[in-house]
Amino acid sequence: MYKLLKKEGRARRGEFQTPHGTVQTPVFMNVGTQGAIKGALSAEDLKNIGCQVELSNTYHLHLRPGDELVRDMGGLHKFMTWDGPILTDSGGFQVFSLATLRKIKEEGVSFNSHIDGRKIFMGPEESMRIQSNLGSDIAMAFDECIKIPSPKEYVEKSCDRTYRWLVRCKAALGEYNSRDDAVNPGQMLFGINQGATFKDIRISHMKKIAELDLPGYAIGGLAVGESHEEMYDTIEAVEEHMPQDKPRYLMGVGTPGNIIESVYRGVDFFDCVMPARNGRHGHLFTWSGIINIKNEKYARDEAPIDPMCDCPVCRRFSRAYVRHLFKAEEMLAMRFAVMHNLYFYNKLTAEIRKSLDEGSFAEFRGKYSKILDTRI
Repeated sequence: MYKLLKKEGRARRGEFQTPHGTVQTPVFMNVGTQGAIKGALSAEDLKNIGCQVELSNTYHLHLRPGDELVRDMGGLHKFMTWDGPILTDSGGFQVFSLATLRKIKEEGVSFNSHIDGRKIFMGPEESMRIQSNLGSDIAMAFDECIKIPSPKEYVEKSCDRTYRWLVRCKAALGEYNSRDDAVNPGQMLFGINQGATFKDIRISHMKKIAELDLPGYAIGGLAVGESHEEMYDTIEAVEEHMPQDKPRYLMGVGTPGNIIESVYRGVDFFDCVMPARNGRHGHLFTWSGIINIKNEKYARDEAPIDPMCDCPVCRRFSRAYVRHLFKAEEMLAMRFAVMHNLYFYNKLTAEIRKSLDEGSFAEFRGKYSKILDTRI
């Protein structure tokens, strides 16, 4: 499933085969939480901006429109007319961040919907059933996303429970995949490493879940308030205990610099709402740094958002026009900004792959790791 093509230090260049196509890694997955990119981008748009993998969320799609409805419509690929690979997050993060009055038991979590307040129960089996109905290519294990900081004793107990939940996820997805009416019988399960910023817990948990021989593994529970240095230290501690022949996914990260630095430390998969969220507020990524397109200095600027960018927006429209759209509160402003930012992130990982192919990643990292996160 995963083929390691080349390494430069810890940085990895690889390929990952899924039922809906081969993914070139490192890769940035474009986040379409509810089956759409916030910013009015369609599946066709994603193709045009170089997206390889689309990411949707189990929790949100379970609540609306309902995973059984999506199944009846032929699965998420057909529903949103996306023929490439899809990864679905398990819903664990949303259960612990959005839902109210939640109660954690060994069986799973009871909580109230953030939409209408109705009571819902979700555990490993329920998460796998929902993701099986959605028919994604990669299903994420149901886990507890621990707050940072948290008491070490609680983190240890939580990780033990997350491991037991992972064992149940593996059994449940295996059963769903074996059914004759499975939407995507080739659906793969990724396990998630937890442990807050306690390196010893992280390492112990990683060793345990690696024994389950899953198709891939993620590092979860980061980018939730810890410093960049703490995040990088945690990645370095865990990475050497992750299987070399399986893809590594850093969940919810991050800035362009975070991605470059994490590739340097051996990570293959990334996702983050940042390019879309920041874009909707006029913060645009360029190869020279981050600009706020709403600034007055762009009012008469005829240049594209980024002269080095060949996205559909930069090929046709000026900074002045995009700024005008924001000031006039036109919906087109968000669409253009999100399209540009996602193209930038997809192009960033494409350039990282190119540098690894050419043996020049160290030079690429030195040139871009800091500047891409700098506001100009």
